[in-house]
Amino acid sequence: MSFSHQMKECIRDNINSRNKRFSCLYGMILYNKKVTREEICLKSGSEVFSALFPALLQTVCRASLETEIHPRKDGGNLYLYKITDQKQVTNIRHFFHIHESRRIDRRSVQDMGAFLGGVFLTCGSITDPEKEYHLEFNVPTEPLCQDLCRLLEQSGIHANITKRRYAWTVYLKDSQALEDLLTLMGAQKCTLELIEIKIDKAMTNKIIRQNNCDMANIDKTISASEKQCRDIQEIMKHNGMKRLSPELRNLAELRLENPHLSLSELAELLEKPVSRSGVNHRFRRLAEIAAHYREKAE
Repeated sequence: MSFSHQMKECIRDNINSRNKRFSCLYGMILYNKKVTREEICLKSGSEVFSALFPALLQTVCRASLETEIHPRKDGGNLYLYKITDQKQVTNIRHFFHIHESRRIDRRSVQDMGAFLGGVFLTCGSITDPEKEYHLEFNVPTEPLCQDLCRLLEQSGIHANITKRRYAWTVYLKDSQALEDLLTLMGAQKCTLELIEIKIDKAMTNKIIRQNNCDMANIDKTISASEKQCRDIQEIMKHNGMKRLSPELRNLAELRLENPHLSLSELAELLEKPVSRSGVNHRFRRLAEIAAHYREKAE
């Protein structure tokens, strides 16, 4: 089951009281694309929507529907619902205070979470959070878009607005805002799943950063080791090893035998172990001696 479908089911299961049924149906009707004096027309490819909307309409408004089902290429169905009886259309518009301006009437928002759930079921979508955090509402008019954004802000949820070709879009890309909205709409189960996904992502990113850091340190160690080996080989080319102090000679021999070891690991192998900085100091001394031989050769 997709995350989106699971979320819609959670919203549906949360519509369990009179006020919630009223508010959810109001959100569904108000935010669909076609509400006129002559008809109310809704369409959806969601199985959850197709089961919930007729039931809410019958329970809340006692209204009848014309239903059309059109098969889609992906194997699903597109559900088209029409209310064309003039008296029923007028009664529904009056019942929910839906005027020509198509603006949200707060008298009809008796339960904010259920209302937003109804809006989401009608014009909302969410991307799989495993891929990215993105939820959006494709709204038919700019005023409704502004109203929805204002309602979300009043609930402490920041949203953004963009204009697309055929609709205005309210969208959220912040994971905390998504968690707050899912919880408000009654999809707490999805909120917990989203939090788990976020934790897993954080752990994965931490491991990746650590691996990148480890690889960078390995590359740095290899690069330093290659230079140290070149310096030691330069000294050997001039028969300079026998002129080195026992400490420097011991370190030089260990480096040639163990080119992959870090300074700390080399420090532990010395006849008289020293600190990492002590080993680094000795390598600087070897580098100076090698540089002296190179200058002399030139």
